[in-house]
Amino acid sequence: MKITNKKIASRKSSVAWLQRQANDPYVARAHKDGYRARAAYKLIEMDEKFHFLRNGQVVVDLGAAPGSWSQYIARTYPKSKIFAMDLLEISPIVGVETYQGDFTSDEALRWLEDKLGLPAEEYGAGTADVVVSDMAPNTVGHKKTDHIRQMVLLEYALDFALRALKVGGTFVVKSFTGGSTGELVKQIKENFETVHHIKPPSSRKDSVEMFIVALGFKGIK
Repeated sequence: MKITNKKIASRKSSVAWLQRQANDPYVARAHKDGYRARAAYKLIEMDEKFHFLRNGQVVVDLGAAPGSWSQYIARTYPKSKIFAMDLLEISPIVGVETYQGDFTSDEALRWLEDKLGLPAEEYGAGTADVVVSDMAPNTVGHKKTDHIRQMVLLEYALDFALRALKVGGTFVVKSFTGGSTGELVKQIKENFETVHHIKPPSSRKDSVEMFIVALGFKGIK
């Protein structure tokens, strides 16, 4: 792939990214299949392995932009209710209600609580079947710092999932390899029947991302 834009061509990181995109079979596949991003296949591969998505569910998609996970869910399970949220704008998707805002803010949480019919800050009254989170911080290139930032987002997502999920529900969340995740993983294992760590085939080999798939929410006692 030849870079003709001189400003882009002068930046090695931009050139490397463009070349990687051009040579990535998942990028081509996403374009062919009509998905907004190659990330769709991460959820597809996890769903095909663990079968946690079904028609008629209530699903929350956190860190959703540009919307490929919600696209897959709405396309494959059209009877489901899907609520998607991200800091970035999500272009409309048929069958998906979207919200642009900071998931960690009170305003965003109130929107989700209203859509799900959840009492504010109350546990044990969940109405969602699945909470998925592909949220990730803006990385700075320092592994320890990036890991800590990701763990903060994971902790927010977990706390929400414990409030939002029905008994038997599923929680899928992005994590980063390395660093300490012990306490969070312990909390997840205490609240779900089975917990799996997976790096989907479509996740780039040089990426530190992985996913936690927690099945069978036990409910808050």
